Amino acid sequence: MAESIKPLNWKAAPGVGYTVSRRADGGMHYVFTDTTEKTMRHWREFGLDHLLDSDRLTTNLYDLRQLEELSEQAVGIALELNNDPAVRNIRLAVVVSNEKVRQGMLQIDALSAGSGVEMAVFTDISEAEDWLDRPLTIIT
Repeated sequence: MAESIKPLNWKAAPGVGYTVSRRADGGMHYVFTDTTEKTMRHWREFGLDHLLDSDRLTTNLYDLRQLEELSEQAVGIALELNNDPAVRNIRLAVVVSNEKVRQGMLQIDALSAGSGVEMAVFTDISEAEDWLDRPLTIIT
């Protein structure tokens, strides 16, 4: 019997600079256009709500190619979310278009070491998809 896909429970809001859609494998595909305070507050609330009932292995794709840099608030929230115990179920591919954002993501990854999230940073979305398509395993 195939596993059912969880409801997304994401709602767009005026002035929020990201969208989320469900991936075919049940994971989420985020596309960020900004890291303003309003966007980050919305993302944090959505992320924490979604982690609350995280009960299965999943793959998420973050498309940050439209960002020139990561705000301090974005880094802080990413670290908070990456240190939630539920992230042990997540494989996360991040796609960036410049070195500044790539370095920010590598910093987040280094500071999240041991949290359980399996993260990789890419400049090519096809390579990110290929990496996400690998078989999932529980990270302990």
